[in-house]
Amino acid sequence: MTQGSAFVLGATGQVGRAAVRRLVADGWEVTAASRGGGRDESWPAEVRSVRLDRNEEGALATGLGDGCDVLVDIVAYHGGHGRQLAALADRIGSAVVISSGAVYEDDRGRSFDTQDQPDGFPAYPLPIPETWRTVSPGEVTYGTRKVALEREVLAAGEELPTTVLRAGAIHGPYCAGPRELWFVKRVLDGRPVRVLSYGGGSRFHPVHVDNLAELIRLAAANPGTRVLNGADPQAPTVAEIGRAIDAVMGARSETFLIDGPPPRETVGLTPWTGGHPIVYDMSAAEKELGYRPVVSYEESLPATVEWLAERSTGREWREAFPGLAKYQVDFFDYAAEDAWLATRT
Repeated sequence: MTQGSAFVLGATGQVGRAAVRRLVADGWEVTAASRGGGRDESWPAEVRSVRLDRNEEGALATGLGDGCDVLVDIVAYHGGHGRQLAALADRIGSAVVISSGAVYEDDRGRSFDTQDQPDGFPAYPLPIPETWRTVSPGEVTYGTRKVALEREVLAAGEELPTTVLRAGAIHGPYCAGPRELWFVKRVLDGRPVRVLSYGGGSRFHPVHVDNLAELIRLAAANPGTRVLNGADPQAPTVAEIGRAIDAVMGARSETFLIDGPPPRETVGLTPWTGGHPIVYDMSAAEKELGYRPVVSYEESLPATVEWLAERSTGREWREAFPGLAKYQVDFFDYAAEDAWLATRT
């Protein structure tokens, strides 16, 4: 039975590849739109692939043609993109828009945007519900842009029923900024030492692309105006993630735990590091959509590790993973680690 027509923006990215597969399996006729117009080798032949840059004047309207039953927007980034979707509401039955858990702030106004400030790590209620406060909309940071996007699409109301999915730390193959590389590369480099700040207890709730794709599938089949978190069934600590990756790669490592923040810029710092845990409440998605995760963090790791190892071969990590390089931090400054360890000894 055909569900209807689905139009996926950002289809060849990490989340898009999985979303297209999930929608096709659920009976949708899928158009996969991306700036390159490419295809994933796992997609069936019936997926229609189109080249489309949504930032070109009129390109999205032309690509939609007579319209679609559901539009899945994985690359919407700011208020302008939200207004773009709202303006095309007469051609879109409903929408699913990917936002981020980075939009939340605590009761002292601390958020992802303040983590580089003294005592800037947010202390959220755990787990964080969708009803918790967010940063103010704006065009300054990633979080403020995502809130501006959310406000625009949600304001369309019944004219464009939209499910906003606030994703956690996305992981899986085809990630431009894979956090798991912090451990995988150390194994590949024969580096047996792990230095972790905050006692290795930092938690930044992950979400695998297949779990996010399942949320997209359910929201597409059950249109409505809502905001839902997107996260895995577990929120492992960074120390637990390291042990799990070592197990997948057959490695044995020694971990040095630091009480408190990183003592030096790159020592003890990982892509998950934070002074307070970040864990998202998934009960609303379970209640409203009947969501059940399709994979656990540890179950997903072998495929992720294999992809990271293959992509790392013969390439400098900044070139291979530009999304991780954008943080302008050398996550693999082994000399700095050794210098700090020497003082400890």
